[in-house]
Amino acid sequence: MIGASAGNHAGALAYASALEGIDCLVVMWQGASELKRAATLGYGASVVQEETGRVLVHPFDDPLIVGGAGTVGLEIGQDRPEVEIVVVPVGGGGLVSGIATALPGSRIVAVEPEGSAAFHDGLAAGGSVPVTPRSIADGLNAPFAGSLPLQIGRELGIESVLVTEAEIEDGFRFLYERAKLAVEPAGAAGVGALLAGKVPGVEGATVAVVVSGGNVARETASGILKPDPR
Repeated sequence: MIGASAGNHAGALAYASALEGIDCLVVMWQGASELKRAATLGYGASVVQEETGRVLVHPFDDPLIVGGAGTVGLEIGQDRPEVEIVVVPVGGGGLVSGIATALPGSRIVAVEPEGSAAFHDGLAAGGSVPVTPRSIADGLNAPFAGSLPLQIGRELGIESVLVTEAEIEDGFRFLYERAKLAVEPAGAAGVGALLAGKVPGVEGATVAVVVSGGNVARETASGILKPDPR
């Protein structure tokens, strides 16, 4: 098995391959989180950060990956059949499009950093467009959104909102201090959007927010958790 990822998809591939006894090679770009790289190696995968000439399993623009992500939506529906709004942090769009497919009767809201808005820009443009992502939420720093996720997003009416870096950090602090969840900034983006009032129509509604990703460097976490000067 082979895949390309900034870290979370890499870890998932490595873990699944280890369970099944399959050889796994992961391609990670220079500058990827060292913590995520170490976790991937810990599951037994090989990691390269250079060209190999191999065919890659795409981390988000693949129907099987989208379908696998849709199981998150199925779990939400099983736990809360009455769910009305699902808020999902988004990078390349695989997770949010899978959830939208599994929960066609719910409002699905994609949340991205202002500095890493590949899905938002792709929806506006009617197709995938390249971006130069810059955000503390490295798990959402996709250089473009997948064509398949964007198609699903348009067909199913996925909404899109953007959050600032400060709002992501607010979500991170809330999850750590109030929910006792140690997540990475990418996993806190949806909570940050709700805290900032970026998702309209949530009052009185049954809302689920996806908190996905727990690989955060100590330095990043401690920097965010310092006393807020505001």
